[in-house]
Amino acid sequence: MRNAYLSALHELAKNNADILAIISDNGAIVYDKFRADFPEQYINCGISEANMVGMSAGLSSYGKIPFAYTISNFLVYRAYEQIRNDVCLQNMNVKLVGTGVGFAYSSLGPTHHGTEDIAVMRCLPHLTVFSPADPLETKKVTLAAALIKGPVYIRLATGGTPPVYEKDYDFSVGKAVEIVPGKDLAILSTGSIVHEVLLAVKELREEGISARLINFHTIKPIDREMIVAAARATGRILVVEEQNINGGLAGAISEVLLEEGCGAVKFQRMGLNDTFAAGYGSYDDLKEMNMLSKTHIMTAARNMVRN
Repeated sequence: MRNAYLSALHELAKNNADILAIISDNGAIVYDKFRADFPEQYINCGISEANMVGMSAGLSSYGKIPFAYTISNFLVYRAYEQIRNDVCLQNMNVKLVGTGVGFAYSSLGPTHHGTEDIAVMRCLPHLTVFSPADPLETKKVTLAAALIKGPVYIRLATGGTPPVYEKDYDFSVGKAVEIVPGKDLAILSTGSIVHEVLLAVKELREEGISARLINFHTIKPIDREMIVAAARATGRILVVEEQNINGGLAGAISEVLLEEGCGAVKFQRMGLNDTFAAGYGSYDDLKEMNMLSKTHIMTAARNMVRN
């Protein structure tokens, strides 16, 4: 995802001198090509995330389009006041890019896990929230973010995220994507965990369970029509996310279901249940230890359909 983002940012900067890459030292090496090609459009603020966000707001007031990038936890939690007051309250044209969301920085522990950012960011007025599932979608949301006149948050994993899409598709802000059709239940997900869900859906089909997989690359605005259609067509909604289940994607979806009169649907959340991620190890290890592996997703789906 990170490389796809950098490629898209390079493309944007080449065509628009107002596009700026702002970083807080983290990931400076991966910006080597950008810095060499566009030295006047690159600023390393050092490890001072709050200053980076405030400075980006100021730059946007002069017509610049800053893409402020760093590790998601240091961006979202450390600079939240500046994001709220300097960027969102003023409706500034700033693009906030957090990397390492979910369990991506698996071996570094909970201090580096982005498992509450959806909840705390989607409640901010004016802010568009993107959560791409793979490199193809990362490029699409980055290009789309540049066209939005207002604040945007893009949440990314790191390098090496496997592809979810087998072919290109028409991207639209706020419109979820049905990756796999299905009639027995709908599994709704977002971010890099979508790939794990896709593996589960394929194996469930071999068992005779038809699971519909829907990817929400946009958390805010949420695709209400897709949620309601999935609920009415299948009667079962399973939400899978690398987040605390309180306030994340499942929270957004449950709000829609109740407001649209779909409260009778069978509904289940899979994520961190009011806890921080357990254990250390590889990304796959973390998914297994926190019950978000393919096996756990398949078990939850089977139980929903058969019970």
